[in-house]
Amino acid sequence: MSHVLETTVAGRKLKVEFGKVGRLSDCAIFMSYGDTVILTNVNASEKPRDGIDFFPLSVEYEERLYSVGKIPGGFIKREGRPSERAILNARAIDRPLRPLFPKGYRNDVQVICTVVSVEQDNAPDILAMNSASMALCLSSIPFTTPVGTVSVGLIDGEIILNPTASQREKSSLNLTVCATKERVMMIEAGGDEIPEEVMLKAIDFGFNECQKLVRFQEEAMEKFGKKKLEPVLYTVDENIANDVKEFAFDMLKEAMYITDRDERNAKLDEINSKIKEQFSERYPDGGSQIGEVVYNLQKKIVRNMLLKERRRPDGRAFDEIRKISCEVGILPRTHGTGLFTRGLTQVMTVATIGALGDVQILDGLGAEESKRYMHHYNFPSYSTGEVKPLRGPGRREIGHGALAEKALEPLIPSEEVFPYTVRLVSEVLSSNGSTSQASVCASTLALLDAGVPIKRPAAGIAMGLITSEDLSEEEVFTDIQGIEDFFGDMDFKVAGTEVGITSIQVDTKIHGLSKYCITKSINDARKARLFILDKIKDCIPKERAEMSQYAPRAYTINIDPEKIRDVIGTGGKTINKIIAETGVKIDIKEDGKVFVMSNDSIGANKALKIIDDLTREIKPGEIYLGKVTKITTFGAFVEILPGKEGLVHISKLDVNRVNKVEDIVSVGDEILVKVTEIDNQGRINLSRKDAIKDSEAEAEKNE
Repeated sequence: MSHVLETTVAGRKLKVEFGKVGRLSDCAIFMSYGDTVILTNVNASEKPRDGIDFFPLSVEYEERLYSVGKIPGGFIKREGRPSERAILNARAIDRPLRPLFPKGYRNDVQVICTVVSVEQDNAPDILAMNSASMALCLSSIPFTTPVGTVSVGLIDGEIILNPTASQREKSSLNLTVCATKERVMMIEAGGDEIPEEVMLKAIDFGFNECQKLVRFQEEAMEKFGKKKLEPVLYTVDENIANDVKEFAFDMLKEAMYITDRDERNAKLDEINSKIKEQFSERYPDGGSQIGEVVYNLQKKIVRNMLLKERRRPDGRAFDEIRKISCEVGILPRTHGTGLFTRGLTQVMTVATIGALGDVQILDGLGAEESKRYMHHYNFPSYSTGEVKPLRGPGRREIGHGALAEKALEPLIPSEEVFPYTVRLVSEVLSSNGSTSQASVCASTLALLDAGVPIKRPAAGIAMGLITSEDLSEEEVFTDIQGIEDFFGDMDFKVAGTEVGITSIQVDTKIHGLSKYCITKSINDARKARLFILDKIKDCIPKERAEMSQYAPRAYTINIDPEKIRDVIGTGGKTINKIIAETGVKIDIKEDGKVFVMSNDSIGANKALKIIDDLTREIKPGEIYLGKVTKITTFGAFVEILPGKEGLVHISKLDVNRVNKVEDIVSVGDEILVKVTEIDNQGRINLSRKDAIKDSEAEAEKNE
């Protein structure tokens, strides 16, 4: 039986239809907002998956280019691998949902959000997050806590709910808030240096607006939701738990209190060997359960250390940042490099400057077709001291690269100020907490080293959280390291400048964050950010005056847009000839601005002169050095600019009478000529005689 539910959000109708399609799924719904439509299907396996120590939730965000009336590019003409934007959206859907499933639930759960229609005013990613929550609530899967998601913009100081496409272009803030009826589950933000108090106000606004969506889902679940299946939760055999705890707790506690990471890990390896030796015969099939007990004991020790004793594993104060060092100019041939080290976390970023033609072409659902600033992030196995096969970038790498890109994007100079494409690649050399924010710092160093005139330096920091079981107690701490991230409840990443915030990303493992936690995290992150910015400025106070000798230089010339076709030529013949002759790259904008990119100033100037000659307006009275291209009985044709030639009549070839054209000029000769007339058919009449007279007169004048 089909059902349709409706509500209004930001003055636009949000509609849910279910029971009509996908009837073999546990739940399938169409959710529409304006003309944007998401098809969401959710399913779960009948039984838990054996031998795993995590919840196997799979979230997919499937983009269909038919949703925006496009046919995919390339030869295959169908959607293939998910785009970076699709991967980021899938991660965003996953993060607030995962903590809300029952603890110990091990059934495979799959959520597939397929974008089937897109109206640019209504963002499909926000709709997909609401659709995923609604489908799970209506299904028989044991998910019972609805999550609402909204987008928040900021235009001229006014907070906007779910901004339209035109509003998003004007907005200085792109904030996504995801919340239950009690707490914030996720924050994702990009902003143009937003002050902390404004950001907090926008987050609070978003939380309040989420409540209508939460109530809408609660009502739907109460009226039409399927009966929830009783989950089979993973539990450890009580005998194993008691025996391992009695044998290993004191040893583990002693090890976890060792402040040196390497020494602590060595001790833990020794203890794990003892545990294996002690229980291998007694519990021959209990390896995974013993591992679970050991993990839980370590977690309990660390959490108690932080929450009750207010002591961090490495002995730092809660607001203390690990030792920081900054270096630039590490690699001799690259355009810019920055090496940022914070404790055992170390990232090197390399900046590459390219032509505007090197922009990344986007074949997605958004209005944006290309981007001239890219940030890529690599996380090889050696960064954690492990041995693993090297593969292409996974979801984590794509997510961290996008976060660093978002943090720096508002600071990249405009095309008019800096007519280049910029690519940053962050190589994680060592990982012990918050490499994404270390990437922001290393990238700032690399940009400054490359001579990119960024608006201001940026830095990033990650805040952590430990809470009690009932969430009544909580402690926020600055600059989380690996062990605190692993056993903690939150990874609250904030990046920005001395003026304000440029990006936020929040991951949580609990049922949401309190207002106190969010406020303290943002304010403490500012103090930490300013401290790091001072370190960056000590290393390199501003961008280098000159770019690397190996970086290309951009030269610009403005031409009449009507003349663009003259520069390009038929089938690109003219522009390709210029590139071949001069070794430059050329990009032409629709407004007539031409960018010539070259490492060689001689080649660049030659290309600029050719383009100038091709597009110059020929005016009567001007003198040119032209080349004779053809001889007739009545005169000679002379090319005065590329592709532009005129006639020198035989009577105008010399100051004296001329009997034969060949007596004065031959094909290939270069001669000075003066433009005497351009007739109403555009034909150019030239005179060598007048050019000679003008030259003689000028010579007499200068004697």
